[in-house]
Amino acid sequence: MTESQAPSQPVHRGERDERQLLVDLSLGDRSAADELVERTYEMVYGALHRLTGGDRELTADLTQETYRRAWASLAGFKGRSRFSTWLYRIAYTTFLNHIRRPRRVVPMEDGHLRKAEDPAASSETLAMKSQQGERLRAAVLELDEPLREVVTARFWGEVPVREIARMVGLSEQGTRKRLKKALAILDNALEVSS
Repeated sequence: MTESQAPSQPVHRGERDERQLLVDLSLGDRSAADELVERTYEMVYGALHRLTGGDRELTADLTQETYRRAWASLAGFKGRSRFSTWLYRIAYTTFLNHIRRPRRVVPMEDGHLRKAEDPAASSETLAMKSQQGERLRAAVLELDEPLREVVTARFWGEVPVREIARMVGLSEQGTRKRLKKALAILDNALEVSS
């Protein structure tokens, strides 16, 4: 194929396969649903794990709720973004709905306290890592909603900037500016809190 015969747009096999999976799913193919979950589960679980501060049980519950909501509203997916981007948006909204719900406070019993995950690491190292992670998570959650949405999508959901731009209704440049502003705020907040 000569250069003049080359297609102007690269063909992304993953996108074509995703579309076909969605068509197959709409026709009742259960294996298409299984494959979509297999392709997206790690991203959804990972993003929610970071949003919940590492609470595995809550992360599992919110991940399950994300997929339940996605399947229930699949007919509304118009294909203007990748399926994984649409799914990330559902996961993020599921998390926001969770933190907005009033909760009962239940005292922790000594037997229910979490044990250190790495017995080889010193307790000081574990405490410092945990404290740093929690400070970052708290700082992210304190951002204004538009800034928090782009930061969590990009860094916790690993959504490409192009997809975030579509998701939030901005240009790619506008999205990059919003990310830059959010990162500057986070840098300042973490510097002040250390």
